[in-house]
Amino acid sequence: MADTKYYGTGRRKKSIARVYLVPGTGKVTINKRDIDEYLGLETLKVIVRQPLVATDTVDKFDIQVNVKGGGYTGQAGAIRHGISRALLQADADYRPILKSAGFLTRDPRMKERKKYGLKAARRAPQFSKR
Repeated sequence: MADTKYYGTGRRKKSIARVYLVPGTGKVTINKRDIDEYLGLETLKVIVRQPLVATDTVDKFDIQVNVKGGGYTGQAGAIRHGISRALLQADADYRPILKSAGFLTRDPRMKERKKYGLKAARRAPQFSKR
C-alpha cells in the first residue's frame, strides 16, 4: 500500500504533463523543482492547485510532475489537466466535481498556423493605395 501511485497525462497547447500522485503532505514538485521555484506567477500556482482545492485533497497527496513543451501558461493548464485525471484514478467519486468545474475537458485551443501571403496567421501586409 505504501507504493500506491496514481498517474494522469495532461495536455494544453504544445505542453504535455505527466503527473504522479503519491499519498503525502501536499508537496508539489515540477521537473524536480519546487512549484514556487518553477512557476513565478501566483495565478499559475492557483491554476495548478484548482483540482485539489475543488476535491478537498490539498494535504492528502504529494505531486510529482514532468512537463515539457510550450510556455509556462500552457504548462500550468496541462498540469491541472493531469492532476484532475490522476485524481480520478485515486477516487472515481471526484468525477462529478471535476467535470462540473471543467478540469477534465482538454482545452482544444491551439495556435493557428501562418498562411502564405500573410505575415502571421491573419496579419496581412500593410495596405497602401499608391
